[in-house]
Amino acid sequence: MAAQKGKDLLLKIDNGGSFATVAGLRTKRLAFNSEAVDVTDADSAGRWRELLGGAGVQRAALSGAGIFKDAQSDALIRDRFFAGEIAAWQLAIPGFGTVEGPFQITALEYTGNHDGEVTFDIALESAGALSFAGL
Repeated sequence: MAAQKGKDLLLKIDNGGSFATVAGLRTKRLAFNSEAVDVTDADSAGRWRELLGGAGVQRAALSGAGIFKDAQSDALIRDRFFAGEIAAWQLAIPGFGTVEGPFQITALEYTGNHDGEVTFDIALESAGALSFAGL
């Protein structure tokens, strides 16, 4: 895959059946994790650790940071956080595809310096099965 522009990595939130891009994000991050299930015992060959394939819990974490630019997406995020709702989110990865599924906002932080703009940080954790649609 050729180099891609970071600005083309888009985080979107469900807005009643369509997805609204979370405006103002300067950074975005998606991390996939899978827990390992260790099944090593005294009979393991050469005392090497053995893992049980397909047994660990999988999860994804999304995060982003930026500035306020769009009242609609700001309100959607704020409302979902304070309601503790699990909502459909989508991350469009240029030249790769789209990851979509249920996420819960686990952190929402606002910061601002006296001589600068107000910024926000958001963190989401997967709350169910995710789908991937390649290009």
